[in-house]
Amino acid sequence: MSDNAGSLRADVDPVLAFQEAHRLPGLVDVHTHFMPKRVMDKVWAYFDSAGPLTAMEWPIAYKLEEDVRLQRLRSYGVVAFTSLVYPHRAGMAEWLNQWAADFADHTPDCLHTATFYPEDGVEKYVTSALEAGARVFKSHIQVGDYDPLDPLLDGVWGALADSSTPVVIHCGSGPAPGRYTGAPPIAKLMKRHPRLRLIIAHMGMPEYSDFLSLAEAHETVLLDTTMAFTDFLSDLAPLDRRDLPRLRALGDRILFGSDFPNIPYPYVHALEILANLELGDDWIRAVCYDNGVRVFSLAV
Repeated sequence: MSDNAGSLRADVDPVLAFQEAHRLPGLVDVHTHFMPKRVMDKVWAYFDSAGPLTAMEWPIAYKLEEDVRLQRLRSYGVVAFTSLVYPHRAGMAEWLNQWAADFADHTPDCLHTATFYPEDGVEKYVTSALEAGARVFKSHIQVGDYDPLDPLLDGVWGALADSSTPVVIHCGSGPAPGRYTGAPPIAKLMKRHPRLRLIIAHMGMPEYSDFLSLAEAHETVLLDTTMAFTDFLSDLAPLDRRDLPRLRALGDRILFGSDFPNIPYPYVHALEILANLELGDDWIRAVCYDNGVRVFSLAV
């Protein structure tokens, strides 16, 4: 996407118009990615190559410099967002946490984010991240290819549950299944740690119904809307319209997420698809703003 003045207005104005139409004071986007440049470059290269975990062509719409990406989110009226980092192997997480802590220090509207991987020392560096002020963690079961029930993580989940720190967890089987994706491992995890605050990324796509059931069974389980119900993934993960009443009933535990910048369509589409569900302005306001403000105790 070129970043001249005309294309900027064409990109930003529909987002602002959406907020005005639905009487939103701003947006809280719980699923955005900021990473060290060399890591982000590798992520983009993976998407460009249509790797096995994406299983399709995936043109990045917002392949912009970091400062431009930050300004773009702010121009949308996003008042708080995340820097969801995640490791794909041992030895990465602690370094990513250090980077994310520094990023949060000089980016006050970014929630201090951290991550982890099942490895020796994981409980120690997760505790250190919590003590340093981490407000949200990222767990990527698909990319990390690890079992959330790995004994190395038991103390981590316990610490996160005890501190009531939300964890954005990619555990659904979309866009491609992993060895440990799906709802059953997460149901077992919640049985072990019933106070754990999980935010199920992508609404658990394509297993929407299964993860809605998990949220109905556990009041500390939330879901984010990231890429769910979009035209881009409608064939892979179609919404069963019979689940709409369940989405309405869980309106206080669904959070807006975009996956910015790693999306193959304009940012506004992530909002428009929510309006297309026809669940009402109050539901949209809760999902796009109120719930995020409450969950993260934002001073806005």
